[in-house]
Amino acid sequence: MTIFEKKKKERHFFRKLRAESSFNERNNVEINVKQYVDLFVKEYKNIGYIAIYWPLKNEVDLRSLKEEFSLALPRCIYKNKLLFYPWDNKSLTKDSEGILSPDNSFSLSYKKISMIFVPCLSVDKNLIRLGYGGGYFDKLRVDSNWRKVPCIGVLTSNCLSTTPLTRAEWDIPLSGFITEKEIFV
Repeated sequence: MTIFEKKKKERHFFRKLRAESSFNERNNVEINVKQYVDLFVKEYKNIGYIAIYWPLKNEVDLRSLKEEFSLALPRCIYKNKLLFYPWDNKSLTKDSEGILSPDNSFSLSYKKISMIFVPCLSVDKNLIRLGYGGGYFDKLRVDSNWRKVPCIGVLTSNCLSTTPLTRAEWDIPLSGFITEKEIFV
């Protein structure tokens, strides 16, 4: 079985598990993310943008962070690049993947982003993330400057893998993860 076939099988399995997560579990993940951000702000005082994602089906919704913090949203460009843009009050448009995102004239550099929260289908004990397979976050983090920005997985605990996930050579480990049961960063 190839790496792609193994990952496809894992994605199918963890999508089912994620679909079983309750609203309360996802809400409690959001609470833990807020708790982590509050502690981060207390420690570092002046922070830049917090990069989140526009939630898709059954993903933890972090958009409420906008009430207290400056947020950035990703925009997929031409199926191979991910850029972050400030989330302001302008209307969002769909990116190349059909996901709502800002369509501002300037993107943010790694210097302006204090942390990145990424949705996960699964994460294993080695902090390898299983996503949808586009590789956008890994392609971004190939750049050593972007790899210095903490990249934290967001998922419910039922989707934590108890065995190592299939890892391709381009998979870059996360900085940590947050579930409804733990903050591992």
